[in-house]
Formats: sequence, C-alpha cells, structure tokens
Amino acid sequence: MSGALARRLGLAFVFAWFLFGGIGHFAKTDFFVSIVPTYIPKPLAMVYISGIFELLGAVGVLIPSTRRLAGLGLFLLTLCVTPANVNMWLHPQQFPDMPEWAYSVRLVVQVLLLACIWWSTQPKVLKQENDHGG
Repeated sequence: MSGALARRLGLAFVFAWFLFGGIGHFAKTDFFVSIVPTYIPKPLAMVYISGIFELLGAVGVLIPSTRRLAGLGLFLLTLCVTPANVNMWLHPQQFPDMPEWAYSVRLVVQVLLLACIWWSTQPKVLKQENDHGG
C-alpha cells in the first residue's frame, strides 16, 4: 500500500469517526451527558458543542484548503474530551454496560486516534524539506 493511499484511508477513518461520533452526540445525548465528569459545568451544553465541532471537523478534513486547520481542531477537541474517557476508566461501576477492560482499550484508542488525526491531516514537513533540498 502506498503512503498516499494509507494517508487517504487514515483521513477517511478520521472523517467517519467524527461524523458518526458527532451524530451520536445528538442521537444518544443521554449517554454522552452521563460520561461528562461532574466537575465540568453544563454537561448537556458541552455534549452539544462538542458534537457540533465534531461534525464541522469531519466536513473540514474533506476540504483540502481547510484540512490542516480542521485536523488541528479535531486533535484539540479529542484532547478536551479525553477527561470523559478517563472518568469512565476511573469509575467503571457507573457504566455497567461495558466490561471494565474496555475502558482501558478506549484510552489506547484515544492515543491512536490522536496520532491518526495528526498524521492524516497535517503537512508532511520532512517530505517538503527534502523536496526543497533541506
């Protein structure tokens, strides 16, 4: 598989992840509100806001002129929602619908998602430097 194809597949994954995740914020609002840590104010508003930004980011990564900025936004958004995943990992008894091991897997997936977002949406700096004799 070529690097360009792998990058496109990564980009497709990022798009699908945030498209379906963003929709989920509106279709399964109660679930998303339930995982917001108690120290975060206005959990319902936070769920709607993050859902909107997930949808905007998903569309943004499809447009070459906005891909870099959308990727940066999704990267930061993913960092911002990480406390919800940590909260689930720390308090699995509050979420009995999933086995406890799944919360550890979620944290690993979060790190892999961050890497995929960055890799598929940010410019290839080393290639650009090499193309310019750097």
